Amino acid sequence: MLGFLCSLLLVASSCEQLGLNGGAETAFSGEAALRYAQAQVDFGPRVPGTEGHRRAGDWIIEQMRERADTVIVQEWMHVTYGGDTLPMRNVFARVRPELQQRVLYVTHWDTRPIAENADRREDRDRPIPGANDGASGVGLLVALADALIQTPPQFGVDLLFVDGEDYGDFGANRDVLIGSRYFAANLPREDYRPLFGVVWDMVGADGATFHQEGYSAQGAPEVVTRVWQRAAELGYGRYFPQRVGGPITDDHLPLLEKGLRVIDVIDIDARGQLRYPHHHRLSDTMDKLSARTLQAVGDVATALVTP
Repeated sequence: MLGFLCSLLLVASSCEQLGLNGGAETAFSGEAALRYAQAQVDFGPRVPGTEGHRRAGDWIIEQMRERADTVIVQEWMHVTYGGDTLPMRNVFARVRPELQQRVLYVTHWDTRPIAENADRREDRDRPIPGANDGASGVGLLVALADALIQTPPQFGVDLLFVDGEDYGDFGANRDVLIGSRYFAANLPREDYRPLFGVVWDMVGADGATFHQEGYSAQGAPEVVTRVWQRAAELGYGRYFPQRVGGPITDDHLPLLEKGLRVIDVIDIDARGQLRYPHHHRLSDTMDKLSARTLQAVGDVATALVTP
């Protein structure tokens, strides 16, 4: 009998380390996050300057006005390297704005105008659906706002939906990270310095694994430790392995450069390579997302800011 009990304990311990138990008990709902991601995808591609982009942005503003205490919309016109003028909007929603100690959560809500990784050449100029690359982060933050109504946070929480992350040429560093760069240059206050911040990008894929992103580990190691330790405590080690991967260009970089302690949670392997096989492809569709993954990430995001 003793040997049998020991075997059970070993199995339970292994499951906890792998994150198979999902033992966290927060108010966050992965199913709700999945529905909100679906709502974004239903607008079609959210490429700046398109009708789908306008409608999706209006929807985010409406959802935040129903859930947050204060909503600030940053609007501007971005002139691209090629001379096009694009309407841009960041949505900055504040929960408990009276609290001085704050946490900043960021996601991008736009989608890529081209599917350059598509196998067929004729598909490469088409816009991606952006289920994981765009909609999953939006779904996460809207569902998080629901959770914070049920469980008020111990810190003030700022939910920032940035525009234009995925528009241009990452290789040449042109017309990318547009919204996060704009926010970094136009903070709500000149002395705005949250305790810590997290960019949540591509957080909904079935089988996702979030290694510690390289720039994050170098630029804000204490935030990386806080997030990955909390994930381990919740039993989500399977999703958040304690290994540093390579660097990724993402929306945390303009914020780190501004002096904000913001890291990136993104689905990468130990080498820093994106693991999501549908990245910048027309196959980035809703069937690739998992409520279970969103639940794990959402539990961590919620637990970081609630008692």
